[in-house]
Amino acid sequence: MKRLIARFVIETQTGLEAITIWEDGIERESLASDDATITTLSRNHPAAIWFERKMHDDYGIRIKDAFDNRPLIQHERFPKSLHPMRRSFQSETIDYADFRPYKYETIGGDSVFEVSVGPIHAGIIEPGHFHFSQAGEDILHQEVRHFYKHRAIEKMLEGKTLQEAKALIERISGNESVAYQIAWRDIVLAATGTELPEANRRYHALLLEMERTIHHLTDLGFIPNDAGFGAALAYASARAEEARRQLAALCGHRFGFGAIGFDTHHIDTDAMHRYLDDLEEKIAFFESWITDIPSLWDRFDTTGILSRNDAIAYDTVGVVARASGLARDVRAGDPFYKKHGFTLCLQHAGDVAARFKLRLEEVKNAAVMMRNFLTQSSEAVNLGKMRDGEYHAYAESSLGELYLFIRLENGSISRFFARDPSFVNWQALHRMMPNNIIADFPLINKSCDLSYAGNDL
Repeated sequence: MKRLIARFVIETQTGLEAITIWEDGIERESLASDDATITTLSRNHPAAIWFERKMHDDYGIRIKDAFDNRPLIQHERFPKSLHPMRRSFQSETIDYADFRPYKYETIGGDSVFEVSVGPIHAGIIEPGHFHFSQAGEDILHQEVRHFYKHRAIEKMLEGKTLQEAKALIERISGNESVAYQIAWRDIVLAATGTELPEANRRYHALLLEMERTIHHLTDLGFIPNDAGFGAALAYASARAEEARRQLAALCGHRFGFGAIGFDTHHIDTDAMHRYLDDLEEKIAFFESWITDIPSLWDRFDTTGILSRNDAIAYDTVGVVARASGLARDVRAGDPFYKKHGFTLCLQHAGDVAARFKLRLEEVKNAAVMMRNFLTQSSEAVNLGKMRDGEYHAYAESSLGELYLFIRLENGSISRFFARDPSFVNWQALHRMMPNNIIADFPLINKSCDLSYAGNDL
């Protein structure tokens, strides 16, 4: 079955157009501006339902044969007839509507009860709601509901140039800043017909692998912490902080903001080699240490399993997909990465243990690639003239494949769409819950490391 990547709408001068991005091509469907209807893809691609519900909320498009017609990003008091992505909507404020209760998916029956978690959490995380149907401690079903911090980024970017849009694009999700900039860069290069020198590409790839290392190290600490082993969090957090400082030394910012551009950069290669020597030594110690704790693996093994079939059905990407045996990685098909030491890391059990092991392997492979990416300096690039048109770009973030679509008209953005890896992976989370207890939910959730911000554009 071919993979669904994204589904969204653009508004043209003559009406609406539904665009479906598949791994092997693009489908376009012209729609009337009023009373527009499309047929759901969710029967064969369950993750399509969020795309389609969003299309309805944004543009008022009716989804034929959908199993779920509830609002997605419009919460209980959002005006039902207001569709803010329409060009006709230019208001800076809205009038609240009457409260409309949101009906969660639940399982009924004797001794079955519901547990609500969020949207405000005890931990310092962004808002998200998780609704459980329980039989005692056992999870029968879970529903994820987000979009409490929907920031209207798609609307904000309309009318901006690519350069003006960059600061917002790179801040869509803080743990994917460099990856979003890589996708932005590729659109700029395509729109200007410019070729990036290899030294610049190596520098950018180095920053991307450093970002991946930071967030994999963070997860390698938090996953054991959610199984009650706080020492791993302390150790891995120190390594993540060292990596973040190294990122700042490379590009000037701990989160990589402003890292990707077309100017000259110089690198202290000796300092970077020393950092990588230290990282590899500490990761080897961490792996030896963490592997020899049987009680930890008792919690990891067989917990939160995402089967290969479910991983395929929900069009998952990133660590979530690769831990279930799916060879999905933007870098895998790129000869540039293979030339610099990329190895596709896979696990097959689909559980917390698999997602943990996969991150460990990817950190080790990132260290190999970063050595090969080292270059003394990158070059200043003279960009060609910006051309109107539609542009697509992909990047493999620490969370997985992200996708950007930008339509340029008269040199500025008329439509911006981003599909974060979390937008599809969140939808597969409930498939990991059956046969687990509710105390395992934080562990399972953290093993996927999904972004709230990247999801809630």
